Amino acid sequence: MTVLAATATVVPTESTQQAIGYPSLFLLVLIGALVPIVPTGALVSSAAVVAFHQTAPFSLALVFLTASTAAFLGDATLYWLGRRGMRSKNGSRWLEAIRSRAPEERLAQAQGKLATHGVAVLVLSRLVPAGRLPVMLACLLAKWPMRRFARGNLPACLAWAVTYQLIGILGGSLFSEPWEGVVAAVALTLVISVAPSVWRRVRSAR
Repeated sequence: MTVLAATATVVPTESTQQAIGYPSLFLLVLIGALVPIVPTGALVSSAAVVAFHQTAPFSLALVFLTASTAAFLGDATLYWLGRRGMRSKNGSRWLEAIRSRAPEERLAQAQGKLATHGVAVLVLSRLVPAGRLPVMLACLLAKWPMRRFARGNLPACLAWAVTYQLIGILGGSLFSEPWEGVVAAVALTLVISVAPSVWRRVRSAR
């Protein structure tokens, strides 16, 4: 009984996990949208695994709402900062950060697809690993107004949140323990993010 009581005091309750987890998820996804070094897809999948194993209603819906809102606000903020850099004579560090992560080849492809398909390219760019910033830079170079970018970016963020949440739900449904599902979801998201770059290297080597 003493051991059980001690364990109960150490393991946080679901309400405590939610009070800490949702704000943390929002903040990390927001930062990841601004500084693309945080694996936001893995974060959403991991949060979905935990929510899948919780008994509280609407846990998965709250993960989706938190992740998609944070991603949208982060993208909108980064685009606004990029527009300021485009109008400035000296540019800005935010614009340079976007340029540094948008290779010329990827940027040319993004510009061609953007000219052909318009807003639909934004949705795909969020789902393709390393595809978001080249398309965002293409929108900046095309001088898209903030409203047009936001209108296309909203369904992109919704689709992105659903995709990575489904990965987490899959991982959570395969394992009885949440931590096992988290490991599986993180591994799967890392494979998805690395696979395109590996495939491009294989093609270039051939």
